[in-house]
Amino acid sequence: MIKIENEVKITILEENQNPFLKDHFEPVGKEYTADTDSLEVIGEIPRDLHGVYVRNGHNQVHEPMGVFHIFDGDGMLHALHFEDGKATYRNRFVRTTGFLAEQAAGKSLWPGMLEPHLATRQGWGSMRTMKDNAGTDVIAHAGKLLATMSQCSEANRLDPISLEMLESDGWNVTIAPAGICSHFKVDNDTGELMFFNFSETYPYMYYGVVDQNSQLKHYVPIDLPGVRWPHDLGITKNYSILHDLPFIFDPELLAKGERKVTFFTDMPARFGIIPRYGDNSKIKWFEAKPCFILHLSNCYENGDEVVMEGCVTFNPRKPAVGKQGADAIDKMKNQFDKKQTGYRMYRWRFNLKTGKTKEEFLDDEITEFPVVSNDFVGKKYRYSYNSTFDNSKAWWLSGIKKYDLLDGTYQRYEYGEGRVGSEPQLARRLNAVEEDDGYLITLITDMNENRSECLILDAKDFSIGPVARIILPHRIPIGAHSCWVEGDRIKGERV
Repeated sequence: MIKIENEVKITILEENQNPFLKDHFEPVGKEYTADTDSLEVIGEIPRDLHGVYVRNGHNQVHEPMGVFHIFDGDGMLHALHFEDGKATYRNRFVRTTGFLAEQAAGKSLWPGMLEPHLATRQGWGSMRTMKDNAGTDVIAHAGKLLATMSQCSEANRLDPISLEMLESDGWNVTIAPAGICSHFKVDNDTGELMFFNFSETYPYMYYGVVDQNSQLKHYVPIDLPGVRWPHDLGITKNYSILHDLPFIFDPELLAKGERKVTFFTDMPARFGIIPRYGDNSKIKWFEAKPCFILHLSNCYENGDEVVMEGCVTFNPRKPAVGKQGADAIDKMKNQFDKKQTGYRMYRWRFNLKTGKTKEEFLDDEITEFPVVSNDFVGKKYRYSYNSTFDNSKAWWLSGIKKYDLLDGTYQRYEYGEGRVGSEPQLARRLNAVEEDDGYLITLITDMNENRSECLILDAKDFSIGPVARIILPHRIPIGAHSCWVEGDRIKGERV
């Protein structure tokens, strides 16, 4: 059965030539429910695949207020629930307070991240001017999905199967107005969720822990020298790693109300290692080369060291924030030009006894969006699955590179000409023993066929090609982040 459950009218004007609203970014308005009895399946869906793959993404509904940035779009989740060799696909908008208000008004009520001066009402996020679009990240916790935006927002909870909005937890009110930022982390062994938020007013950052029953157990201010713009944090079994990076709004201009993102090459990067339930008095700060980090692969403890691995750039870029000129689109394209920013796999080692930092590149190839198995988050691990890029196109994920960090080898899989992927996730088989004993799942938008599909690969061996391809009922725009929810965590049975 393929059923259109709802259709939200897209009201973007035809004369709007912003390229981040067209081609592989073009938004969709129909919300589907479809099962594999009615969808084309090429290959065979594995019977030992049980869980839900969910991908978030920005899917703009209304004509933007000001110059549109891809991160401004309304959040939409695309999910496939796998069980007994079958799958059901659903896509739903994340119906945040801002989304519902704009649906009622029939137009945009908030500007995006590039032109906050156009705001006429209180908003969400670190700048307090944006709409909570909940379009960046999605992670499962306590049997629910949390969809958030990277600039901090409400903790929008949804059902992992139906994707219906659920009542917010009490801690969502406690941390208002700062909210929760994308790239919070979940420890599957304890069920605890570690998060941070940041703002332009003191204190500039908070750090918190939510337990397996979705109760806020810890929430403390973090002492920073000024306004920061972090994007990720790391966790190990005993610590969290907070980021204080020198890619920030120029403080002198910010004091005048001007937001100019500047990379201060004379300011070291700092990483604060804090016990899971620690506060400022327990943080150990480590200095490293000036850099910017979007996404970590994983962190773990190794003797006296805390090891952090992820994708780093020493040449970060962001478009100007404020009144936009004729070159606004070009500057935005530069932000996503991976050839220019050069994100590559990197390792930091923080010695808790000596206070020293050691750092090194792990690869010369440009990759980003690193993911690892949920069961190995915060632990020693072997495999990281990173996206590769076609630098001739904006935000074009062209394939997957699997790093074996133990022996230094890799495998790769390319999606093919005209096919752009999403952030993949590792779904371990039922009764899996080895770390990569399972399947790699992603969503593909095929611009040749003007359609999309779910791609399932054997995580151990890419060379055999797809295990299965599930053709979706419509073409979907490219997305942001994704998650895998194991079958026994869908309803929170497993911590």
